[in-house]
Amino acid sequence: MGTKVVTFGEIMLRLSPPDFLRFSQARSFDAVYGGGEANVAISLANFKIPVDYVTRLPANDIGESCLNSIKQFGVGTDKIIRGGERLGIYFLEMGAVQRASKVVYDRTNSSISTISPNMTDWKEVFKDASWFHWTGITPAISQGAAETCLAAVKQAKEMNLTVSGDLNYRSQLWKWGKSATEIMTGLVQNTDIAICNEEDAEKVFGIKPPGVDVLTGRVEAEKYKQVAEELVKKFPNLKKVAITLRGSVSASHNTWSGVLYEEEKFYAAPTYQITHIVDRVGGGDAFAAGLIYGFLRYGNDSQKILNFAVAASCLKHTIFGDANMVTVSEVESLAKGLGSGRISR
Repeated sequence: MGTKVVTFGEIMLRLSPPDFLRFSQARSFDAVYGGGEANVAISLANFKIPVDYVTRLPANDIGESCLNSIKQFGVGTDKIIRGGERLGIYFLEMGAVQRASKVVYDRTNSSISTISPNMTDWKEVFKDASWFHWTGITPAISQGAAETCLAAVKQAKEMNLTVSGDLNYRSQLWKWGKSATEIMTGLVQNTDIAICNEEDAEKVFGIKPPGVDVLTGRVEAEKYKQVAEELVKKFPNLKKVAITLRGSVSASHNTWSGVLYEEEKFYAAPTYQITHIVDRVGGGDAFAAGLIYGFLRYGNDSQKILNFAVAASCLKHTIFGDANMVTVSEVESLAKGLGSGRISR
């Protein structure tokens, strides 16, 4: 078994009005490329972890531009398939203070939505890998994407890779027929580490912490132990469950923390007050990448692993774009409490 991490999913062109403008005010858009699994891959590459990203991109200039945007960070791209009609697009209106962010998708008939399991030789993809990461966004796209994701997960388990899955529920995407619960059950049954936010487990599997209302802006870590316990009870194959905890005071001010449950032990990270959010998109992906890095590099120090993941994802809120452009040393400094923002000379 090798040491490489593999991620699989859709990457899109993200278009957002500059300077917190509304869509109706925009006369130009900032363009970046991003998607959950690509964001994880870029984070890991920044952490100097060997990583391959698998997707399907159109064989045109936009697909080439997207491919180059991934390559520049050192992510392996030789397993990417070319074909299909187009790259998916999403429009992001950045919220501020009490005005929430908005997302509009334009991804119908995107290249990955017409993928099928026979397009990728997963045995070949995984031959030098030790870890596979997927998210719930991919199976929500289409039946073909769901079948391909399940084929990948099953092949990864057959080859004894560690499999992590981020539940990542997206209500706007589950339109193609089967329910999120039905499809995600089969995927999670072949997964070792489940990752979710404070609401995903409820929306996909009906598992909710007692007496919690995320809309109040207060999210108590200890109440999520029951969520983790119920997930493990439902899926005995799960070795670990990690949950990000976002308290939304406003669009500009969030609290941020996370918990980790493994072998009946429960760990909680410090809570960060993020009082000026630059870009919250990709925060969960930064957390997932931080966990993967921690599990690969920190051995059995579960508290250190969780603290690193939460610190990494906290820093993501200061970075424009989908991907977390930070280094291991920057994350470790914050995890040690060095978060004053003083200039580094």
